[in-house]
Amino acid sequence: MAYVESLRVFARIIELGSITSGGRDLRLTPAVASKRIKELEKHLGVRLFNRTTRSLTPTGVGRVFYKEAKKVLASIDFAENAISQFSDTPRGVIRVTAPLGFGRRIIAPLVPGFVEKFPDTEIRMRLSDRKVNILAEELDMAFFIGSPLDSNLKLRKIANCNRILCASPKYLLKMGTPKSPNDLINGIHNCLLLRYPRSPEYFWTIKTNNGHQKLNVSGKFDADDGDVLTQWALSGYGIVNKPYFEIREHLENGNLIQILPETPPISSIIGCLYPHKKLQDPKMRHFMNYIIEKCSPLIKSET
Repeated sequence: MAYVESLRVFARIIELGSITSGGRDLRLTPAVASKRIKELEKHLGVRLFNRTTRSLTPTGVGRVFYKEAKKVLASIDFAENAISQFSDTPRGVIRVTAPLGFGRRIIAPLVPGFVEKFPDTEIRMRLSDRKVNILAEELDMAFFIGSPLDSNLKLRKIANCNRILCASPKYLLKMGTPKSPNDLINGIHNCLLLRYPRSPEYFWTIKTNNGHQKLNVSGKFDADDGDVLTQWALSGYGIVNKPYFEIREHLENGNLIQILPETPPISSIIGCLYPHKKLQDPKMRHFMNYIIEKCSPLIKSET
């Protein structure tokens, strides 16, 4: 097993670009990760990396070995998943990603209960509002709010997610309440936008009596963290487009007020994406079923 773990360390270092990042991803210190690589190089009798004070790059031999090592690791994972079918107890690591707000409020609080129920499992969560490449980042599943684009992954829908446009009373008192969707694109109002590298969300799509309408909104602030947008809205800096369940409390206590209720944003999907091959893994099925069962009552999005 030590050799297999060294292969995993080697692969993650290449994929993440540094010994520190590769080791951290596998919960190893840089010193331990570096030792694993040195042991692997000694065993193989070749140098796998070119090292300088500023960079770490795989050698030609290292690139060839990485390609073959990935095949070995995939075969081992497949064999372990196949054997796990004969066990009633889920075990092993589950790597999960979710949007920041959804992950913090809904997914993360449920994780301890799952591990208490299945103590041989470990959950490693990464929360981010950016879109992630599940396969490239070695993730087992990704919860999302939006529209999935990757047809190579399996999708399990959890719920429809109604969205609303809203702002604080302070902002509306200062800037006025928009009377029509066109008021959002005339430069008067500051729209708070969720953006990150390669983000496709440079417009809002709303429902109208004549179908969907795209609004090329703009504003002085944008961020890659949806909770930052909520805080800006609460502080009176603009109008935000948010899932209803995320801001329900702020609406109920009057800190945020819905605008343009007759032309709301189109609904999103709350769902889970995962690679086809993961479906056979019992820990995946158990975790997905557990999260969906527990979170469904928490994300009722009726407005």
